[in-house]
Amino acid sequence: GEYQLRLEPPFIPGMEVAGMVRSAPEDSGFGPGQRVTAMAMLGGWAEQVAVPTANVTPTPEGLDDAESVALMGNYQTMYFALARRGALRPGETVLVLGSAGGIGVASIQIAKALGAKVIAMVHRPNAVEFVKSLGVDVVLPLTDGWLQAVKDATDGRGADLVVDPVGGEAFDDAVRALAIEGRLLVIGFAAGQGIPTVKVNRLLLRNVAVIGVGYGEYVNRVPGSQSVFASGVGELVKAGLRPPAPVRFGLANGADALQSLADGGVLGKVVLEPQ
Repeated sequence: GEYQLRLEPPFIPGMEVAGMVRSAPEDSGFGPGQRVTAMAMLGGWAEQVAVPTANVTPTPEGLDDAESVALMGNYQTMYFALARRGALRPGETVLVLGSAGGIGVASIQIAKALGAKVIAMVHRPNAVEFVKSLGVDVVLPLTDGWLQAVKDATDGRGADLVVDPVGGEAFDDAVRALAIEGRLLVIGFAAGQGIPTVKVNRLLLRNVAVIGVGYGEYVNRVPGSQSVFASGVGELVKAGLRPPAPVRFGLANGADALQSLADGGVLGKVVLEPQ
């Protein structure tokens, strides 16, 4: 894919972490032995991680560390994307590209929890049953003619929101798939086909919007904001939302985990666990 932040190696990757507090400032509200989940931004693939207390939240009851890590990154990102940036309303239709990946899975589950109809696009045949198990309303193959299939599934209206973590060749049709006053949420560029562009006159003529979603940048610039979105996800968890079981690798097998992602062998979220 394409990334906005390029680091010179060597560095330790890994953004989301979960585990037990070893030490914390006295006025932080956290103490040794407490189970927490945190946004590290970098350096998470390690046995010990230091993070700002503002980026730490208690791990929800009933979730293990791997499940909580999935909620910290993907689910908070998509709660921020759908509820705040996209201003999703109950009854609207959400179209999700890259639906079998970590962001796609979170998009589906949060959109459904917020009362939306969800159409999921799938480009891996082996992912169809997995995506159906998430409770989507419509599953469509991301093949030639997919735009017309979306139009047919929405009685010609198009989608109120499009979640696009993929970019690449699908982007132009993703814009065309928007209903009047629709919003396309730009989450990333996993296709690795460069950064797509849009002719802004198309946005004007059709009364649609393309909206950037940079959750990490937002929480870095707005102190205390992460707790707001963590609380929103927490309420959905209390109401019954559970991420599907993540794919687990040992911390020493991080290279294998990355290769599995690159090969398309991961459905949902992959996590590394110290051994």
